[in-house]
Amino acid sequence: MSPWKNTTCLLPLFPLESEQSVSGCSSSRSLTLLGSQPGTPRSLCSFFPRSWEELILSADVITFATVTRESPTATALRMSSSILGRQLVACLLNISEARRKDLVETVARAALYNTEGVKREGTTVLNIFNDYDYNRSVITIVASIGSIREAVLSACVKACGLINMCTHTGVHPCLGAVDLIPIYPLGEEVGIEDCAQEARAVAQGLTESVQGTSAFLFGWADSLLQRGLAQRRKEMGWFKKTPDMQAVRPDVGPQPQRRYGLTGVGASPYVMNCNVTINTQDISVGRSIATAIRESTPGGLPGVQVLALPHEGTVEIACNVESVKGDPPSHLTDEPWPSFTIDGQKYCHPPASLITARVAELARRQGVGLEGTALVGFTPHECRRLAEFALSQGIAEFWKEQRRIHM
Repeated sequence: MSPWKNTTCLLPLFPLESEQSVSGCSSSRSLTLLGSQPGTPRSLCSFFPRSWEELILSADVITFATVTRESPTATALRMSSSILGRQLVACLLNISEARRKDLVETVARAALYNTEGVKREGTTVLNIFNDYDYNRSVITIVASIGSIREAVLSACVKACGLINMCTHTGVHPCLGAVDLIPIYPLGEEVGIEDCAQEARAVAQGLTESVQGTSAFLFGWADSLLQRGLAQRRKEMGWFKKTPDMQAVRPDVGPQPQRRYGLTGVGASPYVMNCNVTINTQDISVGRSIATAIRESTPGGLPGVQVLALPHEGTVEIACNVESVKGDPPSHLTDEPWPSFTIDGQKYCHPPASLITARVAELARRQGVGLEGTALVGFTPHECRRLAEFALSQGIAEFWKEQRRIHM
């Protein structure tokens, strides 16, 4: 079934000379698209990260399709957006707070505005994902490679001032008030070493700005060994219910203090977060499924690191979907794997639909149904497209625009 069933979207992709519409009509699906006109309230507009061609083809029957020529202003805007996109990086900042949403938004705004309230140019927060049971939020910050450090550091300093790990509770594993700072390249002109340098600078800056904070490095930022996040977390005791902080040896900063805990800082190809919920309270069922799809298990899915966690009266199969080098395995290519290139090296990752299908099949064998799948943030391509749009329109607090999209 197409995701556009019975859907109406308003898309201010670029200024148009006149109204443009594309309509596909059938008994089962109706899709109407309207271009943004001068004076259109922004609250009514949303950006859909797909080309017009994809949208047209998603309809069953096309009765007519009329697309007007771009204005010179539109062409310039699109070209500047593309140039900007080539320098973009993303940080999916994980903080150990979700139950006080005003606090989380305060942290997000710290990435966007300096202490005088002046907006940082070229920076946007695309999304804020909150989970009450986990007591964890993920803030998607996107900026150019030259601006990401200041934005992320400001958000981290604010979070450390507001979150006290001495009183934190939640079912998701964590070690720090700022638990994870991953930096991912989005643009063609951003390389591995660029992201590694920024990650190491953020770790150093955080420990200097907030006395008592400490960090471990992973991925490209772990200069000598380039150990992955899962390995570093094991070494730090992240998966334990009561980690022994005195046994931890951070890479940057002093011995971890209980108030701030320990922060993971690193850089890697984009990691997508995909959470699949199964309709059971039996955590052992979830753990068996997690083991089966984990990358390290023979027959598991490449790039998938996974935990089974109790969640809102069900069990959630929480997956970190890491991008892997090269092409996908030939036996897993029934549908395309999203792919991209960094420094000339191709990367790809399993689509969320493949992970969902594998979880559903394994759950069905144990007599358990599927509740649904949620992506935390975006795929790499969606992240870049949305960021290009948000920045070209000067929308810093884009997560608020997201909330106005109704489908």
